[in-house]
Amino acid sequence: MKRFIMSELKKWKIRKDRKPLILKGVRQCGKTYVLEKFGRENYEEVAYFNFEKNPVLAELFDQDLDPKRIIEELGILNRKLINPLTTLIIFDEIQFCNKALTSLKYFCEQSPQYHVACAGSLLGIALSKPLSFPVGKVDFLMLRPMSFYEFVFANDEQMLLDYIEKININTPVGQIFADKLKTLLKSYYIIGGMPEAVAKWIGTKDLSEVERIQDMILNSYELEFAKHAPAKDFPKISLIWKSIPDQLAKENGKFIYGHVKPGARAKDLEDALQWLISAGMVYKVCKVEKPAIPLSAYSDRNYFKLYLSDIGLLRRMSKLPAAIVFNDSKQYAEFKGVLTENYVLCELVNLQEDIPYYWKSGNTAEIDFVVQFEEKIVPVEVKASENVKARSLRVYRQKYKPEVLVRSSMRNLKKDDDLLNIPLYLLWTIKNHINAS
Repeated sequence: MKRFIMSELKKWKIRKDRKPLILKGVRQCGKTYVLEKFGRENYEEVAYFNFEKNPVLAELFDQDLDPKRIIEELGILNRKLINPLTTLIIFDEIQFCNKALTSLKYFCEQSPQYHVACAGSLLGIALSKPLSFPVGKVDFLMLRPMSFYEFVFANDEQMLLDYIEKININTPVGQIFADKLKTLLKSYYIIGGMPEAVAKWIGTKDLSEVERIQDMILNSYELEFAKHAPAKDFPKISLIWKSIPDQLAKENGKFIYGHVKPGARAKDLEDALQWLISAGMVYKVCKVEKPAIPLSAYSDRNYFKLYLSDIGLLRRMSKLPAAIVFNDSKQYAEFKGVLTENYVLCELVNLQEDIPYYWKSGNTAEIDFVVQFEEKIVPVEVKASENVKARSLRVYRQKYKPEVLVRSSMRNLKKDDDLLNIPLYLLWTIKNHINAS
């Protein structure tokens, strides 16, 4: 399966000031697979070491943190010479060995010729002991669940993607191709972007098997709570996690602490909430009072919505039957907007890395996302179907007079003066259209 991050890994390999790399990401998003595939395709040898599955590896780092000795002993364990120019060294689940994490500093300073790439969960890296982290001595990359583009590619639709790349905002997508992309998008709402679930769908088209994997991932997240969270916070983390679908389904989607636990206030739950955010399992989208640079300076951190990092897991957590999604059942009409918002957010985060904001003007208007694309602040309104009637963009336009506005729905590509209509199934092209406008 093609992952965008491969091009970033190739850049890292040839960088003159290359440092040991830490590939961060939520559990089950494909970090190990990506590093191993990168190693096989770009190096003669891969030396792979997993600190969770093989705890005795930690003993190699107890004596001292001399890279030359460590490399020699790792080569013995690997039964192959580790060549600095032709071998990729992979430290998997590095968060299980704090001294291995510390050793990256010395690889950077004393043995930069070695190519060292590490995988670790966002949470594990965040919780590493303060003195163990090699501040300023490592490079970072973030891996997230598969985007819709990557999902379409995995479905063997490279030619379709190539066709889309050539289209501009004034050229509607051919109906036959639009219909195919709409069908794929429905499948993506159901399957999501967790690589194991996608691979199972591609290989079997057996939805029960996909849902078994989704349940396994959700269960593993619950185990992650129990494994890493402070004992006093575990029940609160679990309650917040399970409340997210219901919170999003409410009229304005605003996260309310009292809906997690009756009588609960911010001070009771904010540590537990931050734990979930640090783990990469949820995205916190704050309200912005004014669309100006920097957006963070005008945000209200106490007024926010929570979304999941994967739309397939949200669908499964919500107990939403796949048939209802695929058939656009009327029973699904209200929650369809929630799924669509979560999808758009994940696509924007994949494109921008930064979490966008949303804008609200009393009870009169609300813009789903406000995103900074270089020097432009762009409002993005989300509509789940082809019905795009709404007054929020008009209110926003009158108030702030932005250079460009975006509406994303099931309607085809079209430009109406300063308003770009970008289909949900082409959202990954949003930057191109904004830059061209």
